[in-house]
Amino acid sequence: MIHQDKDSCCNSKLEFNTKPTHNHKAEGHNHDHEDHNHNHSEMNSKFAIGFSLLLLFLGLLFAYVLQADWFINNPTLRVLWYLAAYIPVGLPVLKEAFALVLKKDFFNEFSLMGIATLGAFAIGEYPEAVAVMVFYTLGEMFQESAVNKAKGNIKALLDIRPNEANVFRNSTFTIVNPEEVQIGERVQVKVGEKIPLDGELISEKGSFNTSALTGESKPSTYKKGELVLTGMINLEQVIEIQTTKLYQDSSLAKILEMVQEASARKAPTELYIRKFAKIYTPIVFFLAVLLTFVPYFFLGNEYVFSQWLERALVFLVISCPCALVISVPLGYFGGIGAASRNGILFKGSNFLELMAKLDLVVMDKTGTLTAGVFKVQKVETNFPKDQFVQWVSAIEKQSTHPIAKAIVEAFPTLLIAENVKEISGKGLSGSIENQEILVGNTALLNQYAISYPDEINQIVESIVVVAIANTYAGYITIADEIKADAKDAIRLMRTLGVRKTIMLSGDKDTITQKVAKETGIDFALGGLLPEGKVEQVEKLKKENPTYSIAFVGDGINDAPVLALSDVGIAMGGLGSDAAIETADVVIQTDQPSKIATAIHIGKETRKIVIQNITLALVVKVIVLILGAGGIATMWEAVFADVGVALLAILNAVRIQKMKFI
Repeated sequence: MIHQDKDSCCNSKLEFNTKPTHNHKAEGHNHDHEDHNHNHSEMNSKFAIGFSLLLLFLGLLFAYVLQADWFINNPTLRVLWYLAAYIPVGLPVLKEAFALVLKKDFFNEFSLMGIATLGAFAIGEYPEAVAVMVFYTLGEMFQESAVNKAKGNIKALLDIRPNEANVFRNSTFTIVNPEEVQIGERVQVKVGEKIPLDGELISEKGSFNTSALTGESKPSTYKKGELVLTGMINLEQVIEIQTTKLYQDSSLAKILEMVQEASARKAPTELYIRKFAKIYTPIVFFLAVLLTFVPYFFLGNEYVFSQWLERALVFLVISCPCALVISVPLGYFGGIGAASRNGILFKGSNFLELMAKLDLVVMDKTGTLTAGVFKVQKVETNFPKDQFVQWVSAIEKQSTHPIAKAIVEAFPTLLIAENVKEISGKGLSGSIENQEILVGNTALLNQYAISYPDEINQIVESIVVVAIANTYAGYITIADEIKADAKDAIRLMRTLGVRKTIMLSGDKDTITQKVAKETGIDFALGGLLPEGKVEQVEKLKKENPTYSIAFVGDGINDAPVLALSDVGIAMGGLGSDAAIETADVVIQTDQPSKIATAIHIGKETRKIVIQNITLALVVKVIVLILGAGGIATMWEAVFADVGVALLAILNAVRIQKMKFI
């Protein structure tokens, strides 16, 4: 039941192995073996607690309710009775205390409990000694259960690791370990199977369940040529992919590594509590010794050693900092688990704490608030519209520019343009049905001395102007779509206490200002290179030295500014190595509202941690004073220690049940 962790007083570890192993079958066997051992240990603990609790209850019944003479007046029987109750729960604690003493760690919860209970036996307080150990062990069991529950949301990621890959080799598909598959190999994935490695979809299309990676339950459809990721579940038909990464470099492996790091990076509050416990515990021992012997010098003949020893033992039991030491990291760990369930990965509880205190959120535009995919917004022409868009699309088919691709996607055509030429920085020229056509920007029309309406210069969106037979024929506007939840994201951030939202973009300023106005951003600036964004964030930090600043970007172009900010958040970072490497928080979907969710989770986690610290300190201080004054007995001490620890643990696991914005 007891798990030693020298770095903390209360010792259930909040770490677990997430590194990919080289033998999935062996790993599965090991997990089964570990689960069996854990279940066996848990059964033993439950039996020990049940046996000790039964003997304790019967002893109290005989002594105080039935007042049985054969029990009350038989000191040897009473000692043996309560020893039998004490040993199953007390012996494991005493063993841990002895093991730590051998390592020169004298001041820990085990030695606190051991000295307090053995001392209680020495002065004849047998039921109290047993009660302390029973309820302490019961608290440990609840604590371990809470830790396992907190782990569960993250550990679910381990369950999506694929065990095999169906690879095309020697003219047939062969099942191999995913770690043996090389880049560029062809892999078949049947319906219901997990994609074993990151790769490019070479089938026409596929539908996948991505919930384990993104937190989104809605199936996602991918087209030929798009990147699919390890752990996605194939839903509809047999598909094939061409691998683009080795298994150990896959997105899932990176995410698992990130989760492992998260349990190691502690929040300032958590680190403070650990330091506090290391200093606090020896002080408590010293005070207990003083409480035992110092009254002798003031009371003289009225001094009763056993009375003051009992007070000191009560003092020791009360003072155990279990509630603090376990509930604080458990609270943060629960927050990380809740975030992963919502498709948000934190690299450590320190960033969870920072998210709770954000003052400024600075965002990129493309890919963060907008979809990063150009769409045709408007077609204006004095030609027949169908003919106009078909001719423009036929010319644009010869270009690889994103705007050209958007037009071709919106207006597919079978027409073939002839003599198409690119005019650098201006557009294209070509001919269809012996008609000369110019497609590009206003500079292209100026070059050919073709006049066009002045209103075109006032249009904010990206624009493609068209001339047919040396005459202005119309225009098509293209825009990057604002994400559906972008406006809500800004509103929710403000509700959660963010003082100011700022957008920095490389796009032209007129477009940037329009997006800012539509989404409710407080301040926006466009036309910035990556170094320009860095300058702006540095300026914000100088102007607001006490503010906590987050930057949200795509994790690739924005790597410098992500690193500069207090919290770097990668939007839609799933599958992007740069995002996972650079950012402190990775939002696995493309939803800006998840930024608000991350802030909300951070705030709720911090609230729970503060509640636990306050509860533990207030109750312990009150009962410590009462214990030192002889008012509180060992029973109150048990409540102050185990009761408060249980309340703190139950409070910490609440975050697993919460619904977030």
